[in-house]
Amino acid sequence: MNCLLLYDIPDDKVRTKVADACLDYGLDRLQYSAFHGDISRNYQAELFLKVTALLGSLPGNIQLIPICKKDWQQRQAFITAQMLGL
Repeated sequence: MNCLLLYDIPDDKVRTKVADACLDYGLDRLQYSAFHGDISRNYQAELFLKVTALLGSLPGNIQLIPICKKDWQQRQAFITAQMLGL
């Protein structure tokens, strides 16, 4: 199932570790603090536990939002060539 993982974490070290965890689970970066991927519900739960443990009691906001395939396919996006590195 598709999911979005979004976060706002002031601590640089924790923010980097959360991004690395997202990449380890095969998610793709959409923006600096937003990742997307198609992973099972079990992996979503596992990833969420991992990243919230990394944050611990530090200030921050982490949200994992499951999205069904139909809704993901209906998303709208506008991405300039510069953002794609072209």
